[in-house]
Amino acid sequence: MAVVRERRQVNLRLPLPDLSDRCSRFPLPLPPSASTTAAAASASVTISQTELEKLQVLGHGNGGTVYKVQHKRTSKIYALKVVNGDSDVTVHRQVSREMEILRRTDSPHIVRCYGTYVKPSGDVAILMEYMDAGTLDTLLRTRGTFSEPELAHITRQILKGLTYLHAHKIIHRDLKPSNLLVNKNMEVKIADFGVSKIMSRRLDPCNSYVGTCAYMSPERFDPDAHGGNYDGYLGDIWSLGLTLMELYVGHFPFLSPDQRPDWATLMCAICFGDPPTLPQGASDEFRSFIECCLQKESSKRWTASQLLDHPFLRSHPTSD
Repeated sequence: MAVVRERRQVNLRLPLPDLSDRCSRFPLPLPPSASTTAAAASASVTISQTELEKLQVLGHGNGGTVYKVQHKRTSKIYALKVVNGDSDVTVHRQVSREMEILRRTDSPHIVRCYGTYVKPSGDVAILMEYMDAGTLDTLLRTRGTFSEPELAHITRQILKGLTYLHAHKIIHRDLKPSNLLVNKNMEVKIADFGVSKIMSRRLDPCNSYVGTCAYMSPERFDPDAHGGNYDGYLGDIWSLGLTLMELYVGHFPFLSPDQRPDWATLMCAICFGDPPTLPQGASDEFRSFIECCLQKESSKRWTASQLLDHPFLRSHPTSD
């Protein structure tokens, strides 16, 4: 198994939120709507935050901290995402959006939410299921690249999660290896919905500079060149293609392993360059799958449900 060299951690976020998303204060999360499924509602077990014991820090970032916690009475392990009350208003808006989306979802391929907490101080916390192997980005850095059969297993799960989200008019908008959680059974679940969008119609405008710009599709980088609006669901498919290529080759596909990314370099590569291609040795089926994801003209990309029936996945059947 190839060993992936340590890569520099560079912040690739573009802090330019939707005009429609701007607000003067942090909106407190709404109670579950009538559309919330019974299964999702039952998942929100009543656990007081005082019953949770912090065991260790799992990660920091974007105004918050994620802890590994244990329920004192049952000894069950969870992940607790805490955002401080004095964090930037954009961060609070994102965690509010994430809470609302997690309330709406009930899928084995989406990280599960068990409860939310809002303190008088303004601190906000989300209690989620704990994925004991971390993220796909973590695995890539610690164990190396993934084989095609492994990627087929991973891809099938991600596509089932995307199919569920898109059917419920939710666009993720920040799909990448570090937002895909995994456990020791290699179950993969989509997480981090802070910049996601709930669409009222399939082709609602979704042309904001949110998410991690390295994984943005060409039409999100340059919406004016693509008619101003675009199908955000197919933007998720572009991000999926880049994610799978990164897991296969061991580095971000548009750049060389040692190249330091910056906004201008990424924009030129994504908007004006040709889509990246797999190296020699990749199968024809996998090469075709990636090409179906990385079409610069979004209308030519396959949808998540179409990709589930692609020959690449049929050539690697699994029992999941």
